[in-house]
Amino acid sequence: MTALLALFRRDLGLALGAGGGAAVGVLFFLVVVTVVPFGVGPDLKLLARIGPAILWIGALLASLLGLERLFQADREDGSLDLLLVGEPPLALVVLAKAAAHWVATGLPLVVATPFLSLFLDLAPTAIVAVTATLLVGTPALTLVGAIGAALTASLRRGGLLLPVIVLPIVLPVMIFGVGAADAAVTDPAPFLPPFLMLAAFTLASLVLAPIAAAAALRAGEG
Repeated sequence: MTALLALFRRDLGLALGAGGGAAVGVLFFLVVVTVVPFGVGPDLKLLARIGPAILWIGALLASLLGLERLFQADREDGSLDLLLVGEPPLALVVLAKAAAHWVATGLPLVVATPFLSLFLDLAPTAIVAVTATLLVGTPALTLVGAIGAALTASLRRGGLLLPVIVLPIVLPVMIFGVGAADAAVTDPAPFLPPFLMLAAFTLASLVLAPIAAAAALRAGEG
């Protein structure tokens, strides 16, 4: 447990120090949220209706930032070999690294969501709903992204392939996240069922993604 905590702290420090870390993700999130209204026009009712989808798309794209370096940097400096033969199970190592990445990139997006929602004229209920769905759903984005990062860690330009691998897998997260938030905005259906499905997907990712990523790392180094 001490080794995993030290790994978490190390990766968190590297993520926050590499190019601004959280600031870069939030800035990218801000750019997406502010640029889209210029494309759809000044219709505030339309912005409020599609606001949850805009916020989710921005969060998804921002969460991909830096994922290609999740294991690639360790492979380049040789520390990945030590992690593979170390005492902690490799799946827990992957979980610790993914947790550090989420704290550095995903959590700041969740914190910034209530403020950026004001650009889209969302009602207070909708702001709470979108923030709750992102809080529950962004860990799944990071965990699934860890699988893609593990698969591309041994490739020289794996960052180009990473979105192609990750985006199709995280479509259920987007569907249930936007569906739950949209239910709070337009009330076409109850909020709870899609929100619970989103939570279930995140819990499944918490269990399965570290195992899959660990297997991909061993296969890549084998």
